[in-house]
Amino acid sequence: MTSSGPTYSHRRRNSAERITRSLEGASSTPFWLDTPDRPGAEPALVGKTTADLLVVGGGYSGLWTALIAKEADHSRDVVLIEGQEVGWAASGRNGGFFEASLTHGEDNGERHFADELPELRRLADENFDEFVATLDRLGIDAEFEYTGSLTVATELHQVDALREVSGDAVFLDREAVQALVHSPVFLAGQRETHGTALVHPAKLAWGLKRACIELGVRVFEHTPATSVKRSADGVAVTTRAGRIEAGAVALATNGFPSLLKRTELLTIPVYDYVLMTEPLSAEQLESIGWADRFGIADSSREFHYSRRTADDRILYGGFDAVYHRGGRIRREYDQRRETFETLADHFFTTYPQLDVRFTHAWGGMIDMCSRLSAFQGTALGGRVAYSAGFTGLGVGATRFGAKVMLDLLSGRSTELTRLKMVRSKPIPIPPEPIANPAIQIIRKAVAKSDANEGRDGLLLKVMDRFGVGFDS
Repeated sequence: MTSSGPTYSHRRRNSAERITRSLEGASSTPFWLDTPDRPGAEPALVGKTTADLLVVGGGYSGLWTALIAKEADHSRDVVLIEGQEVGWAASGRNGGFFEASLTHGEDNGERHFADELPELRRLADENFDEFVATLDRLGIDAEFEYTGSLTVATELHQVDALREVSGDAVFLDREAVQALVHSPVFLAGQRETHGTALVHPAKLAWGLKRACIELGVRVFEHTPATSVKRSADGVAVTTRAGRIEAGAVALATNGFPSLLKRTELLTIPVYDYVLMTEPLSAEQLESIGWADRFGIADSSREFHYSRRTADDRILYGGFDAVYHRGGRIRREYDQRRETFETLADHFFTTYPQLDVRFTHAWGGMIDMCSRLSAFQGTALGGRVAYSAGFTGLGVGATRFGAKVMLDLLSGRSTELTRLKMVRSKPIPIPPEPIANPAIQIIRKAVAKSDANEGRDGLLLKVMDRFGVGFDS
């Protein structure tokens, strides 16, 4: 290994043999979904039906919308359709980090919503508490752990930024952070306990699905929506083999192609990748000292995230955020050997004392918008609401987005619908052929910033001035 250059880059620090051996035989199925406990799919919709409320999308956003609507009014006829199976996409394969923030962190909230940030903090805490209360009330076993988080500095220039603590956060110098996690690259840390937890992402989706069905929501899987338009009685949504006439529609498709032209340029699909180790032995766990079950993220713009699972594996992901020309979404993009090898190299750089194999290596699409936090709106005379742009922090924020959609569909002015965050939209992302070269230039600028001690170049400074963000 060499110590020159930034800690994490595409330049390898571990031997090709070690990296290749660690990835040998890794399953391409996301770890969370690779279980015999995965529930069977509900039948697809064939023919016509009606609904008071139709929810399109069976991820967290759609599931919370259906659940909250049904709990508020048990007589309301709620239908949820999903193009494949509930939880198969980002909701079932993410890292399981549950953060209260609705603004993708404090800095991003200050950049876009400074005037209402105190209100957004309060709403975030309420949403967090209501989320946990719902799991308890409905008996949803999502392996919820109120663990807190640890942000670490892996470069000297990142240390001072972590000293600026707020709330209940605590700064940890090198000795203190090494007492929590033994890694030669961790130079300092910031420990946060408020509003951060871990879940099993797939179990959360499956638990919400079960709760919806038990309340009377009609769920149809393998039922992709193909169009939405006005009808005599409200809104008509066509599917591959059917049609639904609904009084109101909530679109929870996030990064997938929008059924509404007005939102086509507000999100792009980017691909994130993850590794999962085999279960660690007691000796291996002792060697890294990671006794408390908090999640870890580093302070780079191309950042990594990691966590322990219930059976003592380590999930390790991030760094690369890959956009494919044309915004294409294809199953083959879920696998990217180059990124898996880079992540394995970074893992062994972080924990050189661990000689482990990765049992699972997977990736998938997440929706990204220019302000990095979700947006909502309406169409077709207020009969259709949408929520998208969560940019990887949707485990908790999707529940809030669901409440916003339902308030918008009610037609009433509420605390949520009056928020600037709800009334405003992110800056559109230019279409192809401009998008791909622009995004690749920005990615290079982000990598250069990390290599240049966090000093942003002119491009990133201009983007920040206009409220456009781009991190891994």
